[in-house]
Amino acid sequence: MRPIAFPAILSIALLIACNNTPKQDAAGSSPRPDSMLIAQPDKPANSFAGIDVSPMDMAYFPVDYPKLKMANHSLAAPVARVIYSRPHLGGRRLFPDILRHGEPWRLGANEATELDLYREVSILGKKVKAARYNLYCIPQPGRWTVVLNSNVDTWGLKQDSTLDLYRFDIPISTGHPVQEYFTMEFATTTTGCELGIAWDDVIGKLPLSL
Repeated sequence: MRPIAFPAILSIALLIACNNTPKQDAAGSSPRPDSMLIAQPDKPANSFAGIDVSPMDMAYFPVDYPKLKMANHSLAAPVARVIYSRPHLGGRRLFPDILRHGEPWRLGANEATELDLYREVSILGKKVKAARYNLYCIPQPGRWTVVLNSNVDTWGLKQDSTLDLYRFDIPISTGHPVQEYFTMEFATTTTGCELGIAWDDVIGKLPLSL
């Protein structure tokens, strides 16, 4: 067998190398490997609407009412619902970093917190009509004044006390396990339910009798 000349070997090698060169796309640039196809840090994660650091949440009584209604379409209307945004501590303490005694607080963040009553209830001996209410509080040492106000569909920072409808003083206890996110939820009681209010190591409870 005659040995292959060196120029022939070089020509074959160049031909193979040319055939393995990455093809260009229609725009004229070579495709990048998958490891380079990552989100750029200078581009927003969601250009349509930003992500709120205080997410909105809602709680019903009966607890998980929408799920119960899925299983029973003839279920009676719920008793109550609260809609609120949930700020978090982020390394702060509730007092004095976030709240001050004697200063109104919207019981959440962003829009005014809303309490919806679907039927008349009794709160600490007072009859409260079925309606939508702006819910806020005025913290005091050892107790909070919880206020039901008629100024709904508004931002929560400024409360118009001339539209207050009901006020209730509830005891506040401290020393509980710290809750990073502000939380409100209903729980069943022997007379109806109570709206639990918890943040940091503080817990308060607003009783609703049926």
